Amino acid sequence: MISPEQFEKEIELIINNAIREDVGDGDHSSLACIPTNATGKAKLLVKDQGILAGVEFAKRVFNYVDPEMEFEQILKDGDPIKKGDVAFYVKGSSQSILKAERLVLNAMQRMSAIATKTSEFVKKLEGTKTKILDTRKTTPGIRAIEKWAVKIGGGENHRFALYDMVMLKDNHIDFAGGITKAIQKTTNYLKEKDLDLKIIVEARNMDEIREILRSDGVYRILIDNFNYEDTRKAVDLINGKCLTESSGGITLETARSYAECGVDFISSGALTHSVYNLDLSLKAV
Repeated sequence: MISPEQFEKEIELIINNAIREDVGDGDHSSLACIPTNATGKAKLLVKDQGILAGVEFAKRVFNYVDPEMEFEQILKDGDPIKKGDVAFYVKGSSQSILKAERLVLNAMQRMSAIATKTSEFVKKLEGTKTKILDTRKTTPGIRAIEKWAVKIGGGENHRFALYDMVMLKDNHIDFAGGITKAIQKTTNYLKEKDLDLKIIVEARNMDEIREILRSDGVYRILIDNFNYEDTRKAVDLINGKCLTESSGGITLETARSYAECGVDFISSGALTHSVYNLDLSLKAV
């Protein structure tokens, strides 16, 4: 996983680029009709139900836009929310509030949707040992806040990107000339480059699992697109030699059944690529 320092840098880059994209050479709507010295107050109003996420991100956005703004927090990330709740108040320059408004809402609406969906998966898996993971199926440019939202919802992050973990999937295996060759080449590469990265290998059938188990150094086997019966057989075959992960079209409706097969993890791209933004508004008070 990426370090806390790397994560912070990603958040800074997201805010910097989003403000650049949205504001450009100036918020001319506000500049045209609101005096520079005008001050105001606004509240984050909840108009939906779910899990709140993005409050800490919002603080950073407001501080980035105008360090003089005052932030009064009412609710925190991870809190359950319902229509009519107020998450926070912000007070300061009216122009600054309006400059930050769209980025705050865009981020919090999406983050809250992701946290809500993740929380639903977590509840489905209660009582099992299985943990829900996200994937790299994220929105380009804002991966850090989407993965942050997964954590807020009670899930866990898979690898952040291509550089912090090795995952040998079907195309890697086929291009490398097979599973054993792919693992051997990867092990040699990591040793040569002095890289301490975990290796995950995807298996498409039981024969591939048997082949993976003949190699050392595999951290986790990705049991991809198996049915329930074959997943149970795969878990029994692996027998704790490495961790197990189910993936491939797993939904909220099927997650529990896969967890009951005994896998350590379930990964779902749906946590980040198939959500509907929660309805939130920033209203002047």
